[in-house]
Amino acid sequence: MDLARFLVDAVVMERRSCREVARAHGVSKSWVAALVSRFRAGGYEALAPRSKVAHRVANKSPADLEDRVVRLRKELTDEGFDGGAQTIHYHLSLTESSPPSVSTIWRILKRRGFIQAQPHKRPKSSYVRFEASLPNEMWQSDVTFFELKDGTKVEILNFLDDFSRVCVASKVVATTSAPDVVTTLYEAGGVWGLPAALLTDNGAVYTASYRHGYSAMESELFHLGIDYKHARPYHPQTCGKVERFHQTLKKFLTKQPRAETIAELQAQVDRFVAYYN
Repeated sequence: MDLARFLVDAVVMERRSCREVARAHGVSKSWVAALVSRFRAGGYEALAPRSKVAHRVANKSPADLEDRVVRLRKELTDEGFDGGAQTIHYHLSLTESSPPSVSTIWRILKRRGFIQAQPHKRPKSSYVRFEASLPNEMWQSDVTFFELKDGTKVEILNFLDDFSRVCVASKVVATTSAPDVVTTLYEAGGVWGLPAALLTDNGAVYTASYRHGYSAMESELFHLGIDYKHARPYHPQTCGKVERFHQTLKKFLTKQPRAETIAELQAQVDRFVAYYN
């Protein structure tokens, strides 16, 4: 402040020009002129150093927007649905003409404490990813398990399109059999069209290669001209998309009243698949 006061006095009291004073002290003329202007408006107190903190952060989201994002996150989570940034962006786009970007929503969730750093996870760049380039180029299929209200274990057979991740079939059965797989394949094909290839693990309902024979699924795929691909044993990452779908589906089901029958559970699954797709 001493220098600022000295410069102002040189201009105001000694009536020297701003250019002359600035040149003599190695500062800019505009700064000297600004100091003089502040002095004339508010006296010496106006020469005190001002905070350089921005009055407004350009990329800071409005509070009401952050509240909408958080409210939607909680609603989705309470219902058992995915509450990630992409899902929230989709829901906001249904009611807003210019919804915030996915990255903005992600930053809001992180700032509000909904996203925690996970340094133990492998970086995405370390994974060798593959993805079909067209719908129906390849489907993935797998079986997951769930329990009814009385503890009875049942199975859920899922078929997922590798490119779009659309769930083309999700069927609840007591125990999955080879005919269940074939029937579900044809039912899904009747709605979505049959795929050019199918990727599964090495479960007995899918393949009999380890028994040196052919399963019902393998025979049907051969006659349909559908290429059949197997995941490497003990390597579920190969069927990662359908494995991830299992998690999303069961996260929803655990939030619902526990079904007492297979038919009731199938109705819950159907509701989720309709929403998911």
